Amino acid sequence: MSANQSTQPANTVAITLPIEGMSCASCVGRVEAALRKVEGVRDVAVNLATERADVQAGPGVDRQALVQAIENAGYDVPAAAVELAIGGMSCASCVGRVEAALRKVEGVRDVAVNLATERATVRGTADAAALAAAVEAAGYDARPVDRAAGPDTDEASAKKDAERRELKRDFLLATALALPVFILEMGSHLVPGVHDLIARTLGMQANWYVQFVLTTLALLIPGRRFYQKGIPALLRMAPDMNSLVAVGTLAAYGYSVVATFAPGLLPAGTVNVYYEAAAVIVALILLGRFLEARAKGRTSAAIQRLVGLQAKTARVRRDGASRELPIAQVVPGDLIDVRPGERVPVDGEVVEGQSYVDESMISGEPVPVEKTAGSPVVGGTVNQTGAFAFRATAVGGQTVLAQIIRMVEQAQGSKLPIQAMVDKVTMWFVPAVMAAALLTFLVWVALGPEPALTYALVNAVAVLIIACPCAMGLATPTSIMVGTGRGAEMGVLFRKGDALQRLRDARVVAVDKTGTLTEGRPALTDLEVVEGFERAEVLARVAAVEARSEHPIARAIVQAAEHEGLAVPAVIGFESVTGFGVRAEAQGQRIEIGADRYMRELGLDVTVFAATAERLGNEGKSPLYAAIGGRLAAIVAVADPIKDSTPAAIAALHGLGLKVAMITGDNARTAQAIARRLDIDEVVAEVLPDGKVDAVRRLRAEHGIIAFVGDGINDAPALAEADVGLAIGTGTDIAIEAADVVLMSGSLQGVPNAIALSRETIGNIRQNLFWAFVYNTALIPVAAGALYPVWGVLLSPIFAAGAMALSSVFVLGNALRLRGFQPPQPVA
Repeated sequence: MSANQSTQPANTVAITLPIEGMSCASCVGRVEAALRKVEGVRDVAVNLATERADVQAGPGVDRQALVQAIENAGYDVPAAAVELAIGGMSCASCVGRVEAALRKVEGVRDVAVNLATERATVRGTADAAALAAAVEAAGYDARPVDRAAGPDTDEASAKKDAERRELKRDFLLATALALPVFILEMGSHLVPGVHDLIARTLGMQANWYVQFVLTTLALLIPGRRFYQKGIPALLRMAPDMNSLVAVGTLAAYGYSVVATFAPGLLPAGTVNVYYEAAAVIVALILLGRFLEARAKGRTSAAIQRLVGLQAKTARVRRDGASRELPIAQVVPGDLIDVRPGERVPVDGEVVEGQSYVDESMISGEPVPVEKTAGSPVVGGTVNQTGAFAFRATAVGGQTVLAQIIRMVEQAQGSKLPIQAMVDKVTMWFVPAVMAAALLTFLVWVALGPEPALTYALVNAVAVLIIACPCAMGLATPTSIMVGTGRGAEMGVLFRKGDALQRLRDARVVAVDKTGTLTEGRPALTDLEVVEGFERAEVLARVAAVEARSEHPIARAIVQAAEHEGLAVPAVIGFESVTGFGVRAEAQGQRIEIGADRYMRELGLDVTVFAATAERLGNEGKSPLYAAIGGRLAAIVAVADPIKDSTPAAIAALHGLGLKVAMITGDNARTAQAIARRLDIDEVVAEVLPDGKVDAVRRLRAEHGIIAFVGDGINDAPALAEADVGLAIGTGTDIAIEAADVVLMSGSLQGVPNAIALSRETIGNIRQNLFWAFVYNTALIPVAAGALYPVWGVLLSPIFAAGAMALSSVFVLGNALRLRGFQPPQPVA
């Protein structure tokens, strides 16, 4: 411990703040002076290089006071994202309460709370501890989630498993207690002779005592969760789903207790018990919660599979020995050994050994990739037959896999624009239901037939129990979770959840040519030889000459010869003929390579290749000719070849009813040739990167919402300008900040798959919302007794509880259908 640390008071609090706007040492001085003026600050250290202030303060110093001091000095504290794990939320109303509590914290700029993931994402300058305290004051549990350490899914998964086991145990206990109550009470109504049997053996009063004991146990033990959360929420004037269940069951139970032990307090003809309603409601709602928890576990299956790709341990070389260490103990710079068949534990660079690594989980490519010294490796990929050692470059939350998981979680936790209307309704839903129940009770007491009090109680309880804000709260987030998870499995990463909704409405897809439609590197596409020459021999000699050139076309020819395993002869007398081509001598023969004008200069007739040259010109390729020993030998074309998957992807986009436009910096002739081959609707050629932005704006004005697809490097401005930006990459370049969607496979086939998935997901959300709203708006009046005057139909609170439980299960089951989504294009 340093002397400085030892002299600090024990109650000193360390606060770190990022700062923007500092440009020199004077700025540092101003910020330090401003912070020192805040009462309770003991020491300040501001670092210009890291743009950070480290403050040592007394325990009473408010973080926001420090932020305000920095801002008053003319500098900014940038908004940071804080993630909280929230416990105790049961319905959409809970989401509204938590969001409202977080928004009241000073320094909060934006809040998104997700019921399905049970997470809150808060942007602003507020301290995580202050945010957690605000949530706890609202009656819920909260703890900050440290994303830098990587996903904490093991702990979260264990917690969820424990919650499911507890719900299952409570449901089984509630059923064991409720079933005898139901048989004793309803059996006497439904089965002839049971009433007389109970009266002769047990006696009706003793029967009610037995029901009282069993129901009391059901409410106190398995049902206690509803009262522990629902009653405090009611007292805070912030009722939630638990409050509805608590009030409904306690009303039925309390009425029955009065009827059992003080029947004289009730009007004549109204002495009845409803123990079975209270007990069975608890059992049915616990069943619904259990099924809901189990279904929620399946909605996050994609995340669990991604987490399953992470190695638990790594074989690290330290102090001259190889040690098996937990993955959390690996640090950048560690030397790690990987044996055949093992997962690569973290990201790094190979330093020794050679092997092939299966990177399909990152790139979607099924063929293993060769790794030698200097090759990058990605954590989570699988080593094949060889062994190698690599130096760790990224660990924990910085690995590619951790960033992919974080992207999926962020997309799953985000809110779509469609959710805004739902939030407004659900915030007032529970109070409105309680008001409707009270109104139902008063109307039946005033206007209902005798025994009016009995009818009033039963119908009011039915209204409280049948209302299901859970279904409305789960309708959107569960579909987003399953949809984005299915996307991750297909190699489509939605970095922003709202891209799901915008992508569904796209009318035109604009694509960059190089690296998107094409391979992004020149390759030998055509080589035809004159009769009397062998193709392999011609290619070897042409490659021998071109090996002396630095031109990209020359390198493509050399690579083609190497790929075919040809022996390239030695050359002498290499010369570049300006404006014409190149020449040299190989194996005693003169070799000249160049355009048609070079051949004419040499006195050679190229008309034998006239048809081929015309075809190549129509394809946007510029032909070259080769002469060997003074004779015309071959016509050669090098071009950026179209990816094999591109034609089918363009056809799939047309099949989805979309226009396809190509935006490229290439010359118009080449662009038009490619457009004709691929059936592209519109071409914008010869544009610079900033010109692509103008092209995107023009296409939006003409066609509507636009999605732009690029490689994420020089296309970044256009990706940011488009309504939805889709970046094609191998996944090792996750820093494509301008894009909304990342296509991991590097194939255009991911675009129609992403659009089709977005349409299916939004359709699924709308089905869920339709069901949730129709269910509530239709059945609440039925529960209130709206059908009684016409058909004499009333809804038992027991059936109301069953319907409410099934409503949430229906929404979750419908969302889970997205797991079976089949993309229009095959996934690599």
